Amino acid sequence: MARNATDVKNYAGFFPITVVCLIILYAPLLVVTVYSLNDSNSITNWEGVSFRWYADVFTGPESEKFKIAAWNSFTIAIIAATLSTTIATLAATAIVRGGRFRLRTVSFGLISLPLMVPEIVTAVATLIFFNSIGFSRGYLTILVAHIAFCIPFAYLPIAARMQGIEDSYEQAAMDLYATKRQAFTRILLPLMMPGIISGYLLAFIVSLDDFIITNFVKGAGIETLPTAIFGSVKQGIKPNIMAISTMLLAVSILMVTISYFVSKSDNTK
Repeated sequence: MARNATDVKNYAGFFPITVVCLIILYAPLLVVTVYSLNDSNSITNWEGVSFRWYADVFTGPESEKFKIAAWNSFTIAIIAATLSTTIATLAATAIVRGGRFRLRTVSFGLISLPLMVPEIVTAVATLIFFNSIGFSRGYLTILVAHIAFCIPFAYLPIAARMQGIEDSYEQAAMDLYATKRQAFTRILLPLMMPGIISGYLLAFIVSLDDFIITNFVKGAGIETLPTAIFGSVKQGIKPNIMAISTMLLAVSILMVTISYFVSKSDNTK
């Protein structure tokens, strides 16, 4: 009885507010997806269903630009997600399993800070830092900025997963003459794997979709998919932009789906 009384779904107006929020969030995405299938050269006139604009992304006049931008985006996202997840795993191990040590709270605050600071502030600060040390802007500056920015996104699911694992597993392993390294690699690390995978996928999506930081720290002649799309939109919204945006959306949905099934499969064990 008490449980039903505190259920948020029982509050008046919950359902209509939920519907309005869902419409505001997903209606624009649905419009982009539908009009990416429009056979017309105009985004305002509907002339039937066609996949011509998806083909145009790969074979049209701007295809080479989009291919290079996609290569940059995916390689940066893969490398940034890999390194940021590795750093986040080590940081989570130190903070969650390292016991109480000096500056432990400060370390957690520094890792979480990029989540609380507006992204535009992070972008400006990163740009000033690179300029102050004479670091030429280009592919490498984007990669370094993405690694730093993605660490807290990877850290949160990894730390949450580690906090849910009792240290008795490692203690039992060490009671059976395992070293601390063996207890970590053979016991703790496999148990942490769902959190690590979730952190990696989250970092990958954040890096792949990032525009603000990338736009500030990229050099001349280097583009990622978000900046390439922005450059094309400034010349007018064309149906091929909707097609490539829909494909980016599909990649994000795929990553979220994989993350969901990874966490679900772990919870069923």
